[in-house]
Amino acid sequence: MRRYGFAIGVAVGTAVAASATGDQSAFSDFRRERPGVVHKITVADLPAPGATPAVQNPPKVVDRPFDSKLEVLPGYVVTLYSDGLQNPRMIRTATNGDAFVALSQPGTVIAFHGDPVPLATDNFATGLNRPFGIAFYPPGPNPTHVYIGNTNSVVRFPYRTGDLKARGPQEVIVASLPSGGAPDAEHWTRDIAFSRDGRKMYVSVGSMTNVDEENNPSERDRAVIYEFNPDGSGRRVYASGIRNAVGLAIHPQTGQLWASVNERDGLGDNLVPDYVTHVEEGAFYGWPWFYIGGHQDPRHEGQHAELKSKVKTPDVLVQPHSASLAMTFYNGSQFPAEHRDSIFVAQHGSWNKSGRTGYKVIRIPLKGGVPTGEYEDFLTGFVTENAEVWGRPVGVAVTSDGALLVTDDASNSIWRVGYGTIKEN
Repeated sequence: MRRYGFAIGVAVGTAVAASATGDQSAFSDFRRERPGVVHKITVADLPAPGATPAVQNPPKVVDRPFDSKLEVLPGYVVTLYSDGLQNPRMIRTATNGDAFVALSQPGTVIAFHGDPVPLATDNFATGLNRPFGIAFYPPGPNPTHVYIGNTNSVVRFPYRTGDLKARGPQEVIVASLPSGGAPDAEHWTRDIAFSRDGRKMYVSVGSMTNVDEENNPSERDRAVIYEFNPDGSGRRVYASGIRNAVGLAIHPQTGQLWASVNERDGLGDNLVPDYVTHVEEGAFYGWPWFYIGGHQDPRHEGQHAELKSKVKTPDVLVQPHSASLAMTFYNGSQFPAEHRDSIFVAQHGSWNKSGRTGYKVIRIPLKGGVPTGEYEDFLTGFVTENAEVWGRPVGVAVTSDGALLVTDDASNSIWRVGYGTIKEN
């Protein structure tokens, strides 16, 4: 594992509107995605199912080119925080700024201390089962535990601020979450978030399939966000019909639960948009029968008409197939004021769109804590001019001094995005 602090980013452009209402110019691919480009997809922009063919276009992942440069807005600097990792996925920062990263394939959570470059690192926990979600409990300045979402359970470890290695053995909190199937054939990630008061724990469980219905036994108890008490008791479905809520976060002002969601495939290049939204208790978001409000999935024509009027429309629609993963509310002060009231979302990138999309970090602006429906490309450059892919963002977290850390499981790296000059430890 190597760690660096040299700059490899390049500042580009200023904001350019790329949205349109009522036609397909609201949609784009990597050729039109650069820092500062603003997108807005509305319900009125959605095409009919099958307007374009469903395709398979998986990325050809290549080594990072020697001359590659990640692109950011003027004033920002991208540096390589760490590389040589093994499948870095979710990243969360502790109250003192230590970065905890889930290495899902080896089953390890690793902890870093230091910014803008790590000064120390250790394996916080090993022997886990495809870990992804990480949460500190209770919320606030003095957590006593680190909770980790395995693909089939939730466990926790005793913790004090500053620990880079768990100070005791794991305790199983939720012994059995719905799971099963090969890693490449199911939605296996499990994220965790605690309510602002620490009284409730939310755990996301994605669907097994693309659009199979309820009588498929493999879909039982999936495509939901669960609510638990912090000790694992009190399990209930908080919201349903959410195909794959990969990332969870709590709005720091309102306390609302938010999710970054992968929607379904197979209906064409521009269906169905992924989305980022606040999640209401008891709400139904459509999967598998409906999408983005009451739009019927033609593969389930005529089924469950009684649910159509109950489907919630998400807050922010993003490019279909972009694979929006983890999200974070920006809570720092380093970024310019116009970028502070924002959500940052990592997008892993498409595998079934004719022109690649995603492979970037986007910024969702908030006004008074409420999204406008627009989003802005923030960090791009992971795709080469000939459409080869060398980086795939997964997780985003804010450092103690207000920079952004981004995990990338294609180059097996962590990137740091700061504003202005780099300050040493």
